[in-house]
Amino acid sequence: MQSNKLRLAIRATAATVVMGVASQASALTLNVGDDTEASLYGYARLNMSYDLDGNRAVSTRAGTFSPVAADGSDLDATDGHFGSDVQQSRLGIKVNHASGVAVTVEGDFRGSGNSAGSLRIRHAYGQYKGFMAGRNWSNTISFVGATPLLDFDGVAGSMGSWDRTEQLRYTTGGLSFSIEDPSSQAIVDGSGRTGTPALTARFENSMDAVSFALSGVVSQVTSDDGTNDDSAMGYAMSAAAKLALSDMFSVQGSVTAADGATGYLWRSGSNYYGPSAYLDGNSVETISAYGGNVGVSMALGGGRSINLAYGMTTQDLDDAVANSSLTNAAPETNQNLFLNYMWTPVQNVMMGVEYGYFDQETVAGDSSDANRILFAAQYNF
Repeated sequence: MQSNKLRLAIRATAATVVMGVASQASALTLNVGDDTEASLYGYARLNMSYDLDGNRAVSTRAGTFSPVAADGSDLDATDGHFGSDVQQSRLGIKVNHASGVAVTVEGDFRGSGNSAGSLRIRHAYGQYKGFMAGRNWSNTISFVGATPLLDFDGVAGSMGSWDRTEQLRYTTGGLSFSIEDPSSQAIVDGSGRTGTPALTARFENSMDAVSFALSGVVSQVTSDDGTNDDSAMGYAMSAAAKLALSDMFSVQGSVTAADGATGYLWRSGSNYYGPSAYLDGNSVETISAYGGNVGVSMALGGGRSINLAYGMTTQDLDDAVANSSLTNAAPETNQNLFLNYMWTPVQNVMMGVEYGYFDQETVAGDSSDANRILFAAQYNF
């Protein structure tokens, strides 16, 4: 009976929010009994982008890195591309029980390809005391060193794997451990097989004006074509920090080093993650990589702020090029830069405009760069 009341209350509240006739208090918090409370949250968001150079926009109008053609030129030589969508819009439900059990289910409409615009699951997890099970942000990431940006995919070299993944996690104080479904484990010339979960640890703390986080992951990379198989251990280590120089100004950033675990180096490779290893004969050989980013944020008062961030990633692909099918045209170094102005004209409404610069360089030294502008308007509930 209790669950039926909860379902009916959520349906009624969701309908009221859509019609726009309810106050925020009644729309957001649901008291459905003495021992259970549920809340509905999310936002509606419009993103509009204009690419001054080649078309770099994907769903949510986020910018992508773009490979270089065989002759060293940009694959998309056309200039001036406009587009808009609302696929970043988000909807979530949180349920808290008096026993201490909490459940979160959240989705958005990003998707990709033919699924763009369809509801996808971002988070679906339960918590009890220090335990969490389900789909959540990878335990390797921290928001400590993150600079506020409008681009959904963000700055290169951000800490850890910026994907949500299925996991079991335990947290005590600032320390957390997890067993996770590994992030991308691409192998050049190899047929990958996930043989073991990834093991992670993260620690966060703050002292006065300084906040910091450290994380590490160990993940096995395996190639198996049904006849021959080999594996290697990969790892990645990350550190992030934020220094609040005043109430209005902060500096933040992160660094990551990986070997055989490039899936934990954000925006490496062709766009999101580079290969973690290559197959030299029947032997799996790991690929090392590193990256990082730095940003500054300034609050201007009245709900206004300016944010600047720069990030880069690079992989050591020389041995892979020499011993596998990887060529000198493979993307090796990515860098991007963002400058935005964000403001809150009224409560629960955010608007902003952002300049983005993207550059990708191949092993051969050829590069492809682009400039773009992004506008966003977001209503939170």
